[in-house]
Amino acid sequence: MALCAVVAGLLGLIAVSATITAGANRADTTKVMDRLTPALVNTEVLYSQLLRQQTSARTYLLTGRDSDLDAYRAAQQTETEVIADLERLLADEPDLLTAVHDIAAATSRYRREVTEPLIAQTRSDGPSAERATPTDASRAVYTAASDRINALRTGVSTRRDVVAKQVRSTGNTLILLLVFAGIVIIGAGAALALLLRRLVTRPVVDLAAEVRIVAAGNYDHEITGGGPPELSALAADVDTMRRRINTELRDVVEARRLVEEANRMLEQQAAELTRSNRDLEQFAYVASHDLQEPLRKVASFCQLLQRRYARQLDERADQYIAFAVDGAQRMQRLINDLLAFSRIGRLTSGFTDVDLNKVVLDAAEQFESQRQSTGADITFTGLPVVRGEEPLLGALFSNLIGNALKFRHPDRTPRIVVSSTRVDDEYEISVQDNGIGIEPEFADKVFVIFQRLHAKDAYPGTGIGLAIAKKIVEYHGGRIWIDPSPAEGTLFRFTLPVPALDAPPAPLLEESVQ
Repeated sequence: MALCAVVAGLLGLIAVSATITAGANRADTTKVMDRLTPALVNTEVLYSQLLRQQTSARTYLLTGRDSDLDAYRAAQQTETEVIADLERLLADEPDLLTAVHDIAAATSRYRREVTEPLIAQTRSDGPSAERATPTDASRAVYTAASDRINALRTGVSTRRDVVAKQVRSTGNTLILLLVFAGIVIIGAGAALALLLRRLVTRPVVDLAAEVRIVAAGNYDHEITGGGPPELSALAADVDTMRRRINTELRDVVEARRLVEEANRMLEQQAAELTRSNRDLEQFAYVASHDLQEPLRKVASFCQLLQRRYARQLDERADQYIAFAVDGAQRMQRLINDLLAFSRIGRLTSGFTDVDLNKVVLDAAEQFESQRQSTGADITFTGLPVVRGEEPLLGALFSNLIGNALKFRHPDRTPRIVVSSTRVDDEYEISVQDNGIGIEPEFADKVFVIFQRLHAKDAYPGTGIGLAIAKKIVEYHGGRIWIDPSPAEGTLFRFTLPVPALDAPPAPLLEESVQ
């Protein structure tokens, strides 16, 4: 920390000095390049314009043509602009600025005392070679102006050399500061590396060697460390961690053994459960299928007894025969529904693209007689195309539409609305009716196989339709539930996945079956 503080102080001083020196160097360089050098060039321009005025005026004195004065006037205008520029460039140089003013006065005197009178006399008397010859007085005035220009040139040149020398001096100083900063940094780096090696690196290497012994598997090896107090404390903490890890490792090994044993038991139970489910499915199918033949015989002979001996026995015998026929028929329906339930997901023809508009239309046509007798209205709008088995999806909509017609309200004309919306990567299908509805506390029970909410005398059925609907939806990767929000009737909602390569949505067309 002491080393870093000293180095930071030295570098700070160097930085401040370098900043001041660089600022001075920049200011002097700017003065040389942007002020003094252009000013020196302007002195040359002044001299040439003074000479140009003399030459143009002498030519006019010899010819008397006004066009020969164009160069005279242009030179005078250029001189005015150059003097203004010199005043701007040398504004911070009082001596040189005074020389500029002297030049302006001298050139003005030359024109006032020499050229302008001669030009005026030539205009009135005409050209004259004698008048064009310079006199001693005119030479003296001209020489005074040119001498002042030369003096300014010399002064600007001298001042530029002085400032250029200052630029070189500050540049050398800046280089020395940078070299000194480099020496300080290199020296500090070497000293810091030596201190780090002695105080940090070597103790850390020793501690790392101790840790590697433990990492190699010797968890009982005690870790010791030297060096600064911080590293000694770190070594003690690492050894404490080693002891705790060693203790917990024994617990982990024992827990792993128990987990492996539990996994083996779970695998056995899963295999047993899979076999049991397979056997149950096979049993349900075989039992349902094998019960069909004797049950058909029972139903056939019961119906035969009912037709042949009706009203030949007493009233109670006719009632018993009717009970037998009804029981046999209900048993057939139960077996058929159970057989259909067991086949879902087991006997498959593979998923294809299914247009739900066509599926709902076909399902609605199955209830044509009920629809006509009740005046029911079945409407569906803009249903999507999904991936699935068309027969199973047809059975799904048949069950839901059949339920809506079966449990219709006695005081209302049945109305069934099938609609669809897309929610993220699923289609949510809604089937809503205006029937007697389902109480919220029974919303989950209706999907249980053979679960009925009404007596079989009030509403016929086996109680397996919604269980089949639930299994079909889950087989297609969706879920089904009852939405309790409608004020009347029942609203079933279920989801079906959007196909992976989803085509553009079908047009929103509305169809109604009346």
